[in-house]
Amino acid sequence: MELDIRLADGRTLHVYDTGGADRLAVFWHHGTPNIGAPPAPMFAAADRLGLRWVSHDRPGYGGSTPLPGRDIASAATDVAAVADALGIDRFAAMGHSGGGPHALACGALLPDRVLAVVSGAGMAPYDAQGLDWFAGMIPSGVASLRAAAAGREAKEQHEASGAEYDPEFTPADLAALNGEWSWFGSVVGPATQAGPGGLIDDDLAYVSTWGFDPPRIASPVLLLHGGRDGMVPPSHGEWLARHCPTAELRRYPEDGHISVLTHAEAALEWLRERADATHGADLK
Repeated sequence: MELDIRLADGRTLHVYDTGGADRLAVFWHHGTPNIGAPPAPMFAAADRLGLRWVSHDRPGYGGSTPLPGRDIASAATDVAAVADALGIDRFAAMGHSGGGPHALACGALLPDRVLAVVSGAGMAPYDAQGLDWFAGMIPSGVASLRAAAAGREAKEQHEASGAEYDPEFTPADLAALNGEWSWFGSVVGPATQAGPGGLIDDDLAYVSTWGFDPPRIASPVLLLHGGRDGMVPPSHGEWLARHCPTAELRRYPEDGHISVLTHAEAALEWLRERADATHGADLK
């Protein structure tokens, strides 16, 4: 099911919901640039585990109203509004790549509602102490995010320049993209049909103050990271694991940015177990 939800500030969020009021809701946070359609390759595992996918296009993507200047923390406000509109009290959060920080924001800022968080190939804060943020990152990623760090005008100029973004996918990434994770083709293209606005706002948020402190997350957190990830280097996951007291890091030495998702079913099992342990059977 897809629907539009009108927010108190007048914005619209385009929302996706696989349904099932008796299931544990998992809010999916998409990467950059994607629309928010929930991850079809994980549908079978979710059905087996009794999970319900809920997600939305982040502001500026797909059917959601742009919100220039948004920070990572704003995702928690939007998720809370969606959950309220759908009558969902407690839920879990899961994000991949740029969606990882947004999922962590929900864990930090909605402590009474978020039961567990999974972040796959997610980045650490730009101002993370003791982390060389760009070390190990592919050159086109460095160029794109350094432009964002220089401000909106520089980022807009970078996107308008036609600079090519080469993700330098690993063989494992390419195998995943040629297999079940070919699904990414259905969410990347539509994300930029209306222009790069969503991507620009995402990148500006990643290199700005996030609006929450990851070490304050009280919910159980599972971090997944590929050892050969050049888009978000594994040092980011390691930093988060060191600084989030509730975090567990699963590092997969031979995986890259996409292929780390081949371990998503095990992550969903972890999420279900932790959610059940945190709140028992009453998960609506």
